[in-house]
Amino acid sequence: MDGSVARPRPLLALGVRLATAATLATMAMLVKLAGTRGVHLAELVFWRQAITLICVAGLLATWGRLATVKTNRFGAHARRAAYGLTGMFFVYGAVMLLPLPEATAISFTAPFFAVLISVLFFGETVGRYRWGAVVLGFAGVLLITEPSFLGGGSDLVDPFGAAVGLIAAALVALISFQIQDLNKTESPWSIVFWFTAITAPISALAVPFVIAPHDPITWAIIISVALCGALAQILLTTSLRFGSAAVILLMDYTSLLWATWYGWSVFDQAPGANLWVGAPLIIGAGVLIAWRERQLARINALADDGREPESLADH
Repeated sequence: MDGSVARPRPLLALGVRLATAATLATMAMLVKLAGTRGVHLAELVFWRQAITLICVAGLLATWGRLATVKTNRFGAHARRAAYGLTGMFFVYGAVMLLPLPEATAISFTAPFFAVLISVLFFGETVGRYRWGAVVLGFAGVLLITEPSFLGGGSDLVDPFGAAVGLIAAALVALISFQIQDLNKTESPWSIVFWFTAITAPISALAVPFVIAPHDPITWAIIISVALCGALAQILLTTSLRFGSAAVILLMDYTSLLWATWYGWSVFDQAPGANLWVGAPLIIGAGVLIAWRERQLARINALADDGREPESLADH
């Protein structure tokens, strides 16, 4: 909770990130389960944010750290909240519309959108490795969605659900840049606190129009969604504190295993055959981007130290 830099602990970071992936996959399963029990998407988003706000504020108050969320960048937090709230609707919408494995695989396209955003908005030069990864990743998406996009015989993945999933991934990528900027001056707890503090009241505006009575099991599912979301935030922050993002982010792909198991065991949905061809392409492309980002970071570090970079072959 202090501002010190933690000692790197790679194995701990990898373990925590594996737990993060499992928690996020569990949350996605619960979101889909809540949808099958008649919970409106807007109501689910409200409870997710409101309960997470209570948990985060409660922890900070217990630790005597509530004053640490004071900020001079409320405008930046508000912009992050606006995109984040919109992103939640698309992320949860994709989970409700698509089978879990397909929704999870499509969510892995976020790094590709991050590359596109870095070119379009930040003027970054992107070479053949990362452009190749983008092309490879979207080829994987086309393979997964082929039954509906290209007139195939399966109705497992519909074009609307796939479009929602791709928009969700693009928003996740955009939000990552906003969080990266906020991290320069704000603590992770401050970022999470202001995100929930701003979005919970806004999402509450829709609740009177969509709220419905629920049985105890449904309420338990709703609360579990929020608790999983809060736990995932804490685990994610911890993993980044003890390990390199370029390495531990690769653990996120294990969520596809959880999603496939949940899809089969909870919803009796076997993944489509195309998933096993398309998903490896998407994951491979993501690994390529992570590898290249690590290589570029080493080149930049050499340049900062006044040593000659080994290669700029990506440019």
